[in-house]
Amino acid sequence: MDPNVSEWLNLIFRWIHVLAGVMWIGHLWFFNYVNSQLAKTYTPEGKKQVLPELMPRALYWFRWGAAYTWVTGVLLLWIVYWAGNAMGSDKMSSYASGGILVVIVLICFGIYDVLWKSMKNEMAGAVVSFVLLAGFLLLSRYVFGIGGRALFIYTGALLGTIMFANVWMRIWPNQRKIIAGVKGTAPAPEASIPAVAGLRSKHNTYMSFPLIFFMVSNHFPTVYGSDWAWIIALIFVLVGWGITKFLYGKSATPAPAQF
Repeated sequence: MDPNVSEWLNLIFRWIHVLAGVMWIGHLWFFNYVNSQLAKTYTPEGKKQVLPELMPRALYWFRWGAAYTWVTGVLLLWIVYWAGNAMGSDKMSSYASGGILVVIVLICFGIYDVLWKSMKNEMAGAVVSFVLLAGFLLLSRYVFGIGGRALFIYTGALLGTIMFANVWMRIWPNQRKIIAGVKGTAPAPEASIPAVAGLRSKHNTYMSFPLIFFMVSNHFPTVYGSDWAWIIALIFVLVGWGITKFLYGKSATPAPAQF
């Protein structure tokens, strides 16, 4: 590809990627840190008035923000990293390692989805998920020979893909049933429907903090260039989860509602 064309495509797709990501994650945080607390104050009549108007509008920007973020992320992988041979390993080319890891990422969503359909204890599920993520990092680094920069990018791609699939396969379909039930155009959904939507939205919130770290990490070679990049990645995942938990706690206090 002509370098000038590649640079322009890089700029355009990166711009869209960031704009769509802000739209997506902004609404995700609104749902989890603002609306989740506000919804507790609704009367039954208020819920019927507000929810059918608010949620479809918010979910529109939410789901399409997720879609454009994911699609442009894949395009950036192709244009910047694969075509530019910036994601190769010491064992194979960028395209070969990228193709294998894309398949692994898709398989990982299937594993995650099955795990959390059967998992009853959230803490146990978080521990198992963390161990599986560590396995993904070790597999990428020591089996496929992926370097630190690519390791961080592909970990971000893994989290982003799971989040995107959650939006379109679990959160949005279930929210449609919830909204229809509130509007009275369909029977009230079973309790499992809002539970799944809420849990996957919560998961996306926890994944969003380390995801943003991995998105910006390729600008800091001191971090991803370490021999212990995979351990650093796991540490920042834990730090991101800690920040998320702190903000959940903060959202439940009276402070955010004070004028």
